[in-house]
Amino acid sequence: MELIDIMVIIRAARLDDLEHIAELHAQSWRENYQQVLSADYLNDKVFAERLAIWTTRLTTPQSNQLVLVAELEGVFCGFICLLGGNHPKYGTIIDNLHVMSANKGQGTGSRLLAAAASWATANYKDHDVYLEVLAGNNKAIGFYQAKGATNIATAYWHTPCGNKAKEFIYSWGAPDNLAKGVVQGIANKLTNNLAEKVS
Repeated sequence: MELIDIMVIIRAARLDDLEHIAELHAQSWRENYQQVLSADYLNDKVFAERLAIWTTRLTTPQSNQLVLVAELEGVFCGFICLLGGNHPKYGTIIDNLHVMSANKGQGTGSRLLAAAASWATANYKDHDVYLEVLAGNNKAIGFYQAKGATNIATAYWHTPCGNKAKEFIYSWGAPDNLAKGVVQGIANKLTNNLAEKVS
């Protein structure tokens, strides 16, 4: 059952979160991108590359960047990164959303999305909110659809390994739609769980 755990705290990322963010990002790719990225890259290179990218993002952030982390009882368990007004057509991108495997299904991703929606509404309310997700990442697609996102386009990701991977662009439209989608997604899941218990 997915619940918003009151013990999950969402806060701005700090430099001392760097290795946690890079490692979770790398681990998420190892778990979900095996069909797209080479074993050599995933085993030997992905962490160093992610660490370099997040070092830049946290030491010299762009003016339209937001990075938030989730903590459960003081322990890092996920993060989200947005770039406000990033695309002239699609708007504000949720560039990354990753939750530790042990914390999935507990509301952490929903809390991060809710915080993202609040920030986007306050700072980029005239821009839609979107993200890019690999075509084969069905768990992520299901999560975003349950939160109200709609597939609006197909694109291709030029991977660090030099190949191309098909991806979908999912959009919520205006930021307040993301906020509503998070609430509705949680309500639907609770309803389904209760129905299963009754049956």
